[in-house]
Amino acid sequence: MKKLIFVLLDGTTREISKENMGYLWHLVESGNAGYADIRSELPSWSRPSYEGIFTGTQASVHGVTCNETVRRSNLENIFSVAHKAGLKTGAAAYSWFSELYVHAPFDPYRDRFLNDDNADIQHGIFYFDDNYPDYHLFLDGDYLRTKYNLDFLLIHPMGQDNAGHQFGSMSKEYELRSVLMDGILAKFVPRWVEDGYGVIVTADHGMSENGNHGGNRDILRSVFAYFINLGVPAADREYSQLSLAPTVCGILGTAPAETMKYPAIPLKSAR
Repeated sequence: MKKLIFVLLDGTTREISKENMGYLWHLVESGNAGYADIRSELPSWSRPSYEGIFTGTQASVHGVTCNETVRRSNLENIFSVAHKAGLKTGAAAYSWFSELYVHAPFDPYRDRFLNDDNADIQHGIFYFDDNYPDYHLFLDGDYLRTKYNLDFLLIHPMGQDNAGHQFGSMSKEYELRSVLMDGILAKFVPRWVEDGYGVIVTADHGMSENGNHGGNRDILRSVFAYFINLGVPAADREYSQLSLAPTVCGILGTAPAETMKYPAIPLKSAR
């Protein structure tokens, strides 16, 4: 079992991560991180992608088929599996994660801050403004990590997705956002690794040149996963996004849920 931080960079294309996230690629080139191409699920909207990533199932199985499907998840997911195994879980994330795994619909007066040992996400800080600063969000997450000694933490910034919707994925604004995000990761990742955490950095979906997503184009489905302090993928190939849930369960030392049918991504020593 290893403690894990799962960073989900909303709306980030594979290309922008490879070309502009120099700190992450430094970790790969220096042998301190592994990398894998990931194929995201359809539809490439956010809420269905969140549910697919965390339950390891397709939209036709989990039923969250569009962003307007506002309800609790009805399947076992990474948080519920970890909670049942006695692990401490947390999330600094967009309010849709609260709706999927805590309460739906989201009530900012009730649900913005979460501290409930009986919930699958036991400790949380949830935002609901797409302009919520990414750096502040990482500070929220690190506060939860250190205060509650979390075993599994989700950090889910929205800045890249927000820039993409406003300006498109070929814009200087979208490029700048990726550079800024890489700089934020460069501040936090060394702290996490020093404290013994593994880190996965991935994305839910990409972004088109015109600022949209949801469809089947490569730029919308071609994303990535960086494995920091965890080893490298055993095979150089593109993996399904649905393999992330059982991979996380394996890192945490728990058995995946029966509904997580895809094989985990095999990791081997990075050196």
